[in-house]
Amino acid sequence: MAWRIDDGHFGGTSLDGVVFASVLWFPGPVHEGNGKVLYVVDDKATPAQRAAIEGLASGEHGGAAFEIFSAVTPNKLGVISAPITFESQRDGRIGKISIPGIGETTIEPIKNPVTGETHRARIDLPNGFEFKLAEVGNTAACTVNAAGVSFELANTYAQLNRFDWTNEV
Repeated sequence: MAWRIDDGHFGGTSLDGVVFASVLWFPGPVHEGNGKVLYVVDDKATPAQRAAIEGLASGEHGGAAFEIFSAVTPNKLGVISAPITFESQRDGRIGKISIPGIGETTIEPIKNPVTGETHRARIDLPNGFEFKLAEVGNTAACTVNAAGVSFELANTYAQLNRFDWTNEV
């Protein structure tokens, strides 16, 4: 998973423009836990921004998505800094994530197997805590080879969405 924060903060630290990713692996269904997670913060982030992402990823400061993923990934592989290429056209269902030495993912629209035309599918969760509306795409290719996590995927589920996470009431 990868995120680009357009507008946000953690305490007094601005996170505007920060890109970060999590490399996740689970031995079975996510809800059964025992997963591994490595967080990667783009090398353009300041030390304060990296520390903020580490704090958020811990789940100790709230935010349901962070709390849940922290709870199901007891095997923490750390937080590292590396260059991240992050491209996303949500409405077009197109994306690319590249982290040299870690992995790469390419997302494209789902294609009709008969005509080859692009197909559009959405997930609409008006009361969702993770996102409200997601565009569904195809992970055409994903290769990960990071410390403790190695796998390849082809033609699997992808989603692109905006999110608005806060622990403020």
